Amino acid sequence: MGQEASVHEDDHEHKYRKQIVNRLARIEGHIRAVKEMTAEDRDCSEVLLQIAAVQKALDKAAKLLLKDHLENCVVKAVHHGNESKVLEDLNKALDNYIR
Repeated sequence: MGQEASVHEDDHEHKYRKQIVNRLARIEGHIRAVKEMTAEDRDCSEVLLQIAAVQKALDKAAKLLLKDHLENCVVKAVHHGNESKVLEDLNKALDNYIR
């Protein structure tokens, strides 16, 4: 990997990563529960409500990840002169996330 990768990944702290991992672990458990609800032939409206809750939880995790990225990765990239690459990658990610 080039210099951008080392600055992007290794040269700074991701202060929200533990929170993000914890949120994703809870989401993972929630998804399992929704899968079981579906397998148990639970009411469709209950399952849809739980799917909506999972989507909202994923959006919150993504928002926290974006905050982490902006506060850490983008700031570091600007300080190291790598902002065009980091912004290009961020724009690609946002284009895929928000359609």
